Amino acid sequence: MIDRVHAMRVFTRVVDTNSFTRAAESLGMPRASVSTTVQQLEALVGVQLLARTTRRLNLTVDGAAYYERCAQILADIDELESGFGAGEERLRGRLRVEMPDTVATSIVVPALPEFHARHPHIELSLGIGIRNVDLVGEGVDCSVQLGELPDSGLIARRLGMLEQVTCASPAYLAKHGTPAHLDDLARHVAVNCVPEKSGRPADFEFDVDGKPHSVRMRGFVQVADEHAYLACGLEGLGLIQPLRIAAQPYLRSGQLREVLPQCKSPPMKVSVAFLKSRQATPRVSVFVDWLAQLFERSQRMDDTLTTLYRAARRRSDDEHSAETADA
Repeated sequence: MIDRVHAMRVFTRVVDTNSFTRAAESLGMPRASVSTTVQQLEALVGVQLLARTTRRLNLTVDGAAYYERCAQILADIDELESGFGAGEERLRGRLRVEMPDTVATSIVVPALPEFHARHPHIELSLGIGIRNVDLVGEGVDCSVQLGELPDSGLIARRLGMLEQVTCASPAYLAKHGTPAHLDDLARHVAVNCVPEKSGRPADFEFDVDGKPHSVRMRGFVQVADEHAYLACGLEGLGLIQPLRIAAQPYLRSGQLREVLPQCKSPPMKVSVAFLKSRQATPRVSVFVDWLAQLFERSQRMDDTLTTLYRAARRRSDDEHSAETADA
């Protein structure tokens, strides 16, 4: 007799990975067993769930409806099994989370003592870096991602927006001059950041009169790591356009200076993505809710710090102008 719950888990994993082979690898089962289990499930429910071709798998209409119900039922089972005990006793176990370095070090890690105090029985396993994450194959529960999410069938929740800032070191500006207009960028060089998702250097992005404007910058160094990107900017190797939360300490200390403040860079979207089948699991739910609260607080703090920094910068420039006039 087929184990229906096990068969439902196998079926949802095949759908999530869009592959019998990848589902088998992630479940630690032979591929033939995965295929047989899905066939047995189709015989049990009396309808075809997957339309198989040599190139890809497609859910049938019945299969799509069945998948939605399976995902919810399996989430309910996981919640039930973890629900014995009172209060926080039911929220226990390991939670695997991937997130970019800047988000981790500037926002999440400093607040982890708060999360641990709220949920002492949840063990967090953090993967830090910007890379393409296979949530199913790597057993990752959720992933914090920057920018637009690919159409991957994942569930995503918007956490907020992070401001970007165009800046350079004082040494670079002393040597190359400070750009006053976007047209001046043609005479400058940049540290080129190459995201793994695109594989090519990212353009500098600006918002000009409410319209997006991209500038392709020349440069002699390319990096893919966030720390290396900032380090190259600090060494005067070119203009950079990092997230403000990463650059803020160096802007305050004077190791970096903002340029083209009148030409804002469009803020970057931050989302947390997870599989449909894990949407309602208690551990994922409480962590995602906490992240949303954390980003809301961080956004308010970032806005305040940005306002204070710009006011101080204006006062410094005014004082410098007054001293020059007196001279």
